[in-house]
Amino acid sequence: MSTMASARSIRFATARPLPRVRTQVWAAALAVVAAVALPQVFHMAGAALGVGTALGETLLPMHLPVLLVGLLAGPYAGVAAGALGPLASFALSGMPMAAMLPFMVVELAGYGLVAGLLRTVNIPTIAKVLLAQVAGRVLRTAAVLVAVVALGDTTVVVASVWTAVLAGLPGLVLQWAALPLIVWLVDRRTAEGR
Repeated sequence: MSTMASARSIRFATARPLPRVRTQVWAAALAVVAAVALPQVFHMAGAALGVGTALGETLLPMHLPVLLVGLLAGPYAGVAAGALGPLASFALSGMPMAAMLPFMVVELAGYGLVAGLLRTVNIPTIAKVLLAQVAGRVLRTAAVLVAVVALGDTTVVVASVWTAVLAGLPGLVLQWAALPLIVWLVDRRTAEGR
């Protein structure tokens, strides 16, 4: 009986249908803007504090809007924001570095896709965030392995994935704290508006 209860607790909720396509497009566009602007704010703050880009690398500001749009607007908006955010940032600011750009695109698109797919699953938001984070890092690792093994690309070392996880641990914690709170606030406001 407890197995059936567990299976029932992780089901898809019908209370949160996907937003209209227009809303998803606007949400994705806003997330792309945030994915470009937030890292710049963090890099400027890092420069003012004398730590350069380390603040952005530590707090992962580009990840926040991508995960959030997936959780709120679904997988289409999430994957679009995840793929387009790093590309737009690179086109406008030259960051992330060209060698890291394909891996960031794969990773962030994975975050947005998985967060969006988990959007209606009846589990705590923090679990959705954790699963999306793991999926994105697994996809990034796979992309790095493909580049190293198949393409002979030695500019990116596989160990860099682990280094990025350790360096970004404060950012992961920030996501665990901020994203469930934001989703709860949006859900609450939506419920009050009905």
